[in-house]
Amino acid sequence: MRYYLSLGSNLGRRERNLERARRLLEAHGVRMRRRSSLYKTQPVGYADQPPFVNQVLGVESRREPAALLAVIKNLEKAMKRAPGRRFGPRIIDVDILLAGRRVIRSSRLRVPHPRLAERRFVLTALAEIAPGAVHPALKKTIRRLLRETKDASGVSKMRR
Repeated sequence: MRYYLSLGSNLGRRERNLERARRLLEAHGVRMRRRSSLYKTQPVGYADQPPFVNQVLGVESRREPAALLAVIKNLEKAMKRAPGRRFGPRIIDVDILLAGRRVIRSSRLRVPHPRLAERRFVLTALAEIAPGAVHPALKKTIRRLLRETKDASGVSKMRR
């Protein structure tokens, strides 16, 4: 199944944290197909913290979404992500943005990601690698969602 994942880090060596997360995903059979540039982004939801480095990956996995979520949670634990304030600082954050055309609403997993259409940093990176992908619940392309978002937070491309 094709997935789009969002990676973010604002603690420690942020770029290396994203690199390690990509390696851990690959070690669990997740195949990288597309990779956005790295973006430096302002924190959203809790401003008193360092800026983030974010990236979106287009990946393929044989795992069902719940099983992929388990891999992600184990990856975050292996990287010593500590529980903390919601939207607060973190060494790594990996979210499932899209899982094919599925809409999943369970107590453990919501896909598409519930704040996907509200986050400029995610939409910018996702539009770079999949502008024509369609949000299966909103029935709009990522390109259109990016044009329509009201999120004015700062997002600047770092490098590919």
